[in-house]
Amino acid sequence: MKKKAFAPMFVFMLSIVLLLAGCSGSEEGGGEAANSDDKVVKFMHLWPEGSSKQHNLIVKDIITEFEAANQGVKVETEILSNEQYKEKLKVLSASNELPDVGMTWAAGFMDPYVKGNMFAPLDDLIEPDSFVSGTTEAYAVDETTYGLPLELNIAPVFYNKQIFEEYNLDVPETYEEFQAIVKTLSENGVTPITLGNKDRWTGSMWYMYLADRIGGPQVITDAINREGTFEDPALVQAAEEIQSLVDMDAFVKGFNGLSNDEAKGPFMNNQAAMYLMGSWELPNYTTNEDVPQEFRDSIGFFKFPAVNGGKGDINSFVGGPGVGLFVSENSEVKEEAKEFVKFFVEKWGERSVTGAGVIPATKVDTASIELPQMYIDVLNELNAASNITLYADVQMSAAVAQEHLNLIQSLFGKEISPEQFAKEHEEVLKAEE
Repeated sequence: MKKKAFAPMFVFMLSIVLLLAGCSGSEEGGGEAANSDDKVVKFMHLWPEGSSKQHNLIVKDIITEFEAANQGVKVETEILSNEQYKEKLKVLSASNELPDVGMTWAAGFMDPYVKGNMFAPLDDLIEPDSFVSGTTEAYAVDETTYGLPLELNIAPVFYNKQIFEEYNLDVPETYEEFQAIVKTLSENGVTPITLGNKDRWTGSMWYMYLADRIGGPQVITDAINREGTFEDPALVQAAEEIQSLVDMDAFVKGFNGLSNDEAKGPFMNNQAAMYLMGSWELPNYTTNEDVPQEFRDSIGFFKFPAVNGGKGDINSFVGGPGVGLFVSENSEVKEEAKEFVKFFVEKWGERSVTGAGVIPATKVDTASIELPQMYIDVLNELNAASNITLYADVQMSAAVAQEHLNLIQSLFGKEISPEQFAKEHEEVLKAEE
């Protein structure tokens, strides 16, 4: 019996070792090499130089400034892509080896780390009136703050104006107009929408918007909080609409096998007309000089259309606070780590607006800085939003979120019916009550 168990256990342990080694494309870097007397703050983030060049450069600059202002303290970085980062964070938490400073998401994602006493309280780092209202609250558990948000995002539908003009298409205001656009593009051999649903949270946003427009802004949050149910007719109908879009060939071929980074390609290469994504993509359409100016000039955005007869509002968005920073409760350099987080958040708010086109969670005087027009337009939409629904998987506990994301992929792949999709959500949520 013991011999039979050894092989799978060995494979499991080997996989853990490989993941901890960061063999799947992680980057490492930082400032100058640390001396033996230096205190070293280990910082793990998810902005690789290849896919997030401007974010990555700002991080490097902030680290250089911090080290210059804090002699005897060095910051060492480990950098992974989004999904790799999440997986490694789980592994490190299981062995109680979290980095001194890392990135986290709000609400349900953060809960197990807080309950496990892995994240340090950060209330003492919050300056009065420094953050946009509602952002730090998303990182609080029982009125104690365990993360400081860096970004505030909404998810519009970005579109290629040249493709729309070529087929005489107007920006849709109703879902019926949107469906007509999808049909026209598909019939003309143009990919209507690019989607990298291998990552699954990308498809979740499509489902969330349809749920919002059909059932109103609270319907999905109520289902998650158990004040409602996923078997609500509006949520079932939203699932039905997802599969109708699949049947219309709305999405790029092979979407369920493409990562979000891979799915960007067709949009960036003028081969797909639309791309529903968070406003963190703004740099690619405004300030990123690696992207041709002609392409940047051809991109616009619109709000997810209203559904006739639905309870939703076209000014309601999927979004909320983006990533934030945590400090490990068990860090051996906790005070230095907290000083780094405080410094980073302040400098990120100053630099990220113009340097990366990011909407920061800290308050910024936009009148005093020069901004690209699309950034101003998105910021105005944010200010006028009637509601912002936090990403479903972020609202959920880690276990429920994982099941939600798996079900999203199955729904898009037509492996389950809309009714089964709703039922299985209910089963996993009830199991946690």
